[in-house]
Amino acid sequence: MSRMIPNNQITLLQNGETYFPAIEAALDRAMHEIYIETYIFENDNTGRRIAEALKRAALRGVTTCVLIDGFGSIGFPKTMVDDLEAAGARVLKFRPKTSPWTLRRRRLRRLHRKIVVVDQTIAFVGGININDHRDISSQTSLRVDYAVSIQGPLVKEIHDSARRVWSRVAWMRWLPDRGRNDDRYRPSTEPTGLMQAAFLVRNNIRHRRDIEEAYLQAIEQAQDEIILASAYFLPGLNFRHALTDAAGRGVRVVLLLQGRMDHPLLHYASQALYCSFLAARIEIHEYHKSMMHAKVAVIDEHWATVGSSNLDPFSLLLALEANVVVDDEAFAKELKFSLEQAIETGAQRIGENNRGTQSIGQRLASWLSYGVVRFMIGIAGYAPGKPPGRAVPIDHAA
Repeated sequence: MSRMIPNNQITLLQNGETYFPAIEAALDRAMHEIYIETYIFENDNTGRRIAEALKRAALRGVTTCVLIDGFGSIGFPKTMVDDLEAAGARVLKFRPKTSPWTLRRRRLRRLHRKIVVVDQTIAFVGGININDHRDISSQTSLRVDYAVSIQGPLVKEIHDSARRVWSRVAWMRWLPDRGRNDDRYRPSTEPTGLMQAAFLVRNNIRHRRDIEEAYLQAIEQAQDEIILASAYFLPGLNFRHALTDAAGRGVRVVLLLQGRMDHPLLHYASQALYCSFLAARIEIHEYHKSMMHAKVAVIDEHWATVGSSNLDPFSLLLALEANVVVDDEAFAKELKFSLEQAIETGAQRIGENNRGTQSIGQRLASWLSYGVVRFMIGIAGYAPGKPPGRAVPIDHAA
């Protein structure tokens, strides 16, 4: 697990309204190199806006490396790829071969990270894909999502991680590594703030459980309050026990989960866990005002994490993920306030009374969905709570 690094400035970015202007401004300031990784890159207003900023940078001679996931960005059109490459950018897809009918382990492993690094001086990490953030049905409500901007010594670790993933994917395509470091410049190592932070990744080689272990350590040390927000929530047995144990010793445990059903299988599977959590006096709030896409947590008003990792088997056991952990009271309180506002203005608290109104069919659907998800993970070669089988390096990106 990565160590905490001091002297950083971490800024919370809430939703696309603050995130996209921030990364667009950073791209327009770029002088040397850009790495960008995203699961979804849509051909919509937001996607075209960011693509134009990337093209402007490439035309200025900035080394511009864009890595998108082959499944998440399956709708990213060739015309956009051609435009970016005509401007001088390089675009690669992580695991471009996709099939809805296979449970092969390699096909299920996706690039789920959302990272932007500019000139090794500023980085962005979070859960926000490159797509429009207005609610599709109403076009009025913003989806709940978060990212952070980072300046300071931690940027080097984020840059090095992005460069490694890019280089491996390029190597598997037999392409020259145009993303290699430019020895003519070095980023400043001067402190830019007073905040301690760590960059955590989940991959299939050395860091299979780093993000989960960071959560578990923080939960086990919690004394007062745990607030978790996760769009897709189906943690393993160890994680569930850690939460119920915390509640049992008097810690207030609050779960903010997605109430709208965009992936029915995961939605119903998550609900299969509600009874045991409610019995442990854990608060469950389902967000209905818009899509809730957050993957964040605040513990004891000083430990916080923002990133791409959901608390479900696909994020914790299969996908490439990236989170930032921040140990700072002011940052944690800002994120906590935002989550409390979301709960107050757009969420419905689930209680035993709500559960009692469910039909037998709804309860059966929940447990069947839970069983199907566990079966899929087992077919892929994993079982929650047990170490994964032999790792397949991410170099095998085809």
